Amino acid sequence: MRQRLQQALPDAWYRGAPWLCLLWPLEWTFRAASFTRRYAFRRGLRRSYRAPVPVVVIGNITLGGTGKTEVVIALVQALRERGIVAGVVSRGHGAASSPAPHWVGPHSTARECGDEPLLIQRRGGCPCVVAGNRAAAVQALLRRAHVDIVLSDDGLQHYSLGRDLEVVLYDAQAAFGNGHCLPAGPLREPLSRLAQADFVLSRGGAGDDADVRYLPEALIHLQRDERVEVSPQAIGREVYAVAGLGRPALFIDMLERAGFAVTPRLFPDHHRFRAADFAGLRDRPVIMTQKDAVKCTALVGDNAWFLRVSAQLPARLVDAVAHLARP
Repeated sequence: MRQRLQQALPDAWYRGAPWLCLLWPLEWTFRAASFTRRYAFRRGLRRSYRAPVPVVVIGNITLGGTGKTEVVIALVQALRERGIVAGVVSRGHGAASSPAPHWVGPHSTARECGDEPLLIQRRGGCPCVVAGNRAAAVQALLRRAHVDIVLSDDGLQHYSLGRDLEVVLYDAQAAFGNGHCLPAGPLREPLSRLAQADFVLSRGGAGDDADVRYLPEALIHLQRDERVEVSPQAIGREVYAVAGLGRPALFIDMLERAGFAVTPRLFPDHHRFRAADFAGLRDRPVIMTQKDAVKCTALVGDNAWFLRVSAQLPARLVDAVAHLARP
């Protein structure tokens, strides 16, 4: 019941439910507050922290996932190939709240730092700090690590952190819902905000230089670390797809395109999984997202795999970020 209630409002946003007009007065209050806050930072009425190294924000203007984590990982890896060391800061959704910045290390848990930062640190192998205050996270990162550039995983609306470049991601299929701001729609800021971003990239778009492609690499067993092809021939055709994502359609579609017959088991974004969530899922293989897998190794049986995905970035984005670090 709780999960259905959590999903009811997003469903209404994306199907354009007529009753959302009742929320328009609250939307205009939200818009006014958002505009006032952004105006205060732009005019210097509120101060932003400017780091001594370039800062790139990878964010979105809608609630829900748009594939930012994979983009951050891909950027870290692409910069490393050019000899550039990137550090990452994140809010750490799903982590136990703490006022102090948390350094994400090899032995960190999702409960301590959140699922996305843990995945970024493990796959990117980069310095990573989690804090609700992005400026404090950057300061903590720079005190402990030497980096050439800082990437902020999300944080587009956190104007207390100055930035040198903004990357906005959106889902090409879902787009921007009904085009309204919270709570009448999914937008964190009006669509006009896109004009101020340096890059506006789509997930699952037409495949041009404004598109980020997500490529399935392998299925990896959660307990044995075994790696197989993304194919029904490797583990069987009928599978459960388990995901705690804001928008899981791309994950499901990727599995179906690979030839799997998928039975979805979907949970809210950043869901804190329990062993009970996997009860009754023993009769066929379970495939999870890589973000959820970092939280579930001790909860699943011998039939659980995760889909390892990589992001293929537009060359112009990598060039622009690299130029900031090494002008």
